[in-house]
Amino acid sequence: MTSISAVLGDSFVTHPLKDAFLKWQCRVRQIMMRDNLGRPDDAITPEVFLDDNPQSLGHIITIMNKAPAYSVTRDLQHMYRKTHDPAHKRSQALQYFSATYYQKHQEFSDLLTATFPPNSPGAAKITGAETCTLVFEAYAQRFVLKCKAYDLPHHHPIFQATMAHNRLFNPSLHPESIVLGFEADWDRSESSNP
Repeated sequence: MTSISAVLGDSFVTHPLKDAFLKWQCRVRQIMMRDNLGRPDDAITPEVFLDDNPQSLGHIITIMNKAPAYSVTRDLQHMYRKTHDPAHKRSQALQYFSATYYQKHQEFSDLLTATFPPNSPGAAKITGAETCTLVFEAYAQRFVLKCKAYDLPHHHPIFQATMAHNRLFNPSLHPESIVLGFEADWDRSESSNP
């Protein structure tokens, strides 16, 4: 990992497309938590393309984490540890994420993440490619993000935040799961109404 985003968990770039994307993601994720009981929909599951290959690898579920300065990882870890009942964990997570969690887009990192099983061939293909493209299309919006993907180390704050988030919805998540970070090149990315 060489970029500021990959090391610190946020690019600290000011770009109108970044702001538009993060605002949209906050809105659709809050809708997903409130109206869809947290079940991922098209708005957070982009289609993945490698380099300039028109063949899709399929869809991945992305996580949008708070920037390190606004981290709530300890809160999420506490929520996970305080009960052994998976239904109670999920219920608390839905209540937490449905409230004010997604209210302020500027508190979020633009380093999106996705979790993969250990030794995932898909994760290896993505990190082995020079670039990848994530295509988000839902709610009359389309964002095409040109990204560099990184395998985040376990000690990285965004790795910890992603695992804490995902364990609330999947308590049996493998402890050696791979977390990839997707760093968007905002100057090469684009948006449109489909």
